Amino acid sequence: MDELMEHTIQDLYSAEKQALEAMPQLAQRVQNEQLRQAFQLHQQETQEQVTRLEQIAEQLGIEPDGETCMAMQGLVEEVQDLLDQLEDGPVADAAIIGAAQKMEHYEIASYGTARTLAQQAGQTQIADLLETTLNEEKATDEKLTDIATSSVNKKAAQS
Repeated sequence: MDELMEHTIQDLYSAEKQALEAMPQLAQRVQNEQLRQAFQLHQQETQEQVTRLEQIAEQLGIEPDGETCMAMQGLVEEVQDLLDQLEDGPVADAAIIGAAQKMEHYEIASYGTARTLAQQAGQTQIADLLETTLNEEKATDEKLTDIATSSVNKKAAQS
């Protein structure tokens, strides 16, 4: 169980670092100001999440580095390939939201798993830190859905 928890935390750390690197590139491409602001806010939030993962790794006595999250690597590559094919505008904004939500859903599943592992191991402080991040990821996903349904997807459908 300790090895599984170590792998899970290291995988999340890698995923967050990759997402953190991709976010400025995505924010730079978006045309919708509300979406750009959401990315900028989530970038700050993600930095805090990385710090939490470092705290968790310290509590577990492990290094946060050690794994490469292949899933996040694939999701980042997928959005970059897609954006290479699209001109900036409403359709690209809709594609970026979809790609960001795929990333968020991966993180939601991973944080939920890590939180449950910590709970089952009696590591309540770690579980609480993971729960905080899980709630932030869910809120980001909801915010992206709201932006998509209130404006971006409508503009994309009209173009």
